[in-house]
Amino acid sequence: MRSCGVVVEYNPFHNGHYYHLEQAREHSGADVMIAIMSGHFLQRGEPAIMDKWHRAEAALKNGADLVLELPFLYAVQHSDYFSQGAVQTLIEAGVDAICFGSESGDIDAFMKAYSHMNDYQEEYNTALRTHLNEGHSFPESSRLAYESIQFPSEAVDLSQPNNILGYSYVKQIMSYAPSVTPLTIHRKSSHYHDEHITGPIASATSIRRQMIEAGALTKETKQTMPAEVPDLLDDYKNTYGCWHQWEAYFHLLQYKVLTMDEETLRCFHGMDEGLEYRLKRAMKKAVTFEDFMNRVKTKRYTWTRLQRTMTHLLVGTDKDEARRGLRETPPPYARILGMNETGRKYLKWAKKETETSFITQPQAMQHPLLDLESRAAAAYYSLLPAADRVSRLNREYEAPVILSTNM
Repeated sequence: MRSCGVVVEYNPFHNGHYYHLEQAREHSGADVMIAIMSGHFLQRGEPAIMDKWHRAEAALKNGADLVLELPFLYAVQHSDYFSQGAVQTLIEAGVDAICFGSESGDIDAFMKAYSHMNDYQEEYNTALRTHLNEGHSFPESSRLAYESIQFPSEAVDLSQPNNILGYSYVKQIMSYAPSVTPLTIHRKSSHYHDEHITGPIASATSIRRQMIEAGALTKETKQTMPAEVPDLLDDYKNTYGCWHQWEAYFHLLQYKVLTMDEETLRCFHGMDEGLEYRLKRAMKKAVTFEDFMNRVKTKRYTWTRLQRTMTHLLVGTDKDEARRGLRETPPPYARILGMNETGRKYLKWAKKETETSFITQPQAMQHPLLDLESRAAAAYYSLLPAADRVSRLNREYEAPVILSTNM
């Protein structure tokens, strides 16, 4: 079976994601589409609007055949580690191609950028260190370092967010398994960070913003999603009383920051350069999560970087376990969140033909990364009423989502 992998978050699944899966299948000639999806917390350091099981079901109903989970430690990281975990897991699972969306839509432009970077890697690294030492954030330092090595005009524009992430995927593919085919499709209509819905193809950011502000799915948000997805979102909110957002976790974060001393705070992953002192000062005055973030963020401490650090603080990821976990490559297992009949057939083949440890339930394997998943789930579901919280935590140890027929 020819297979194609996609790296996703589906927060929530929308028409652009459907288009991506459809085009990826067509361009790769794949018999099976394999999505590796972030779990309860996402790359920008945000809680997913609904849990990974509901998001996996949405994916399976709209073009994915097998959904794997990107481990929490890789999921809540900057683009290099995020792409490393995702791409290496897909490759170890046996994919023939990996397809990503980009502002460019031209894989040759990515390959030209990759080739140019290989020629000027040392100069890039020097420029990156210089800009970081000047107090710029990592994304801004990367952008300035890219500019300093003067990419040729036909190379991809690395000032665009999805191009940057796509370039990270290409780097991982070419360095880890160059026999795997990288593919890209042009993102339709909506920019990644757009905050307003202007048609049936909208950014996940704009969809979430309108859902949270309205407290419900509106006609406008429903038009941006395949038919099954609004039902899943409504069902989740009606059953558990919320869609997840950072503001609802603020009291837990405030308690942690104000009850820990600076030395303890310093031990958490992402807590660098005296940030612990800044957090303590800001938290004594902040009344909301947004208020807190605005008091803490600077040119160096970007909103996204801070959200990732706050996520690791909420979950309790310490620096040593993060360092050990990120050194272990490739990721030691592929956890299955869901599959349909096509995915099941592929999995039967992959278990024989690859060396990947596919797991359906975390108790089947002892590993520190799985311990982190349990803590992430406990943090994520902490908003729910007690009975629902216990029920959802128990769900972490049950079978994947399985659809009996291809949708």
